[in-house]
Amino acid sequence: MTKFPKNPFKNLQLDQKEKETLKAYEKGEFKSMPLTKLELKKYQEAARYTLRLMKKNKQISVRINEDVLNKLKVKAVQEGIPYQTLIGSIIYKYVNS
Repeated sequence: MTKFPKNPFKNLQLDQKEKETLKAYEKGEFKSMPLTKLELKKYQEAARYTLRLMKKNKQISVRINEDVLNKLKVKAVQEGIPYQTLIGSIIYKYVNS
């Protein structure tokens, strides 16, 4: 029996505009747009950077408030990156600023 991960967005509170956008998405009203060459280059560079960082990463465990984690996951989706990469990036920027 396959066990699926919990939905991180299950308890997320949406405002009216977000609810309307979600309904429109679920109805299939949004269409994908092709990436521009500049956008493609940007994402390729981000992927290369992420891969370089992954080679040096050390796995750790951290306890974090569930609401904060859900918000981080939403931000990661908006940025188009895994949430763990976003967390690592935030920590990296903090210690190097």
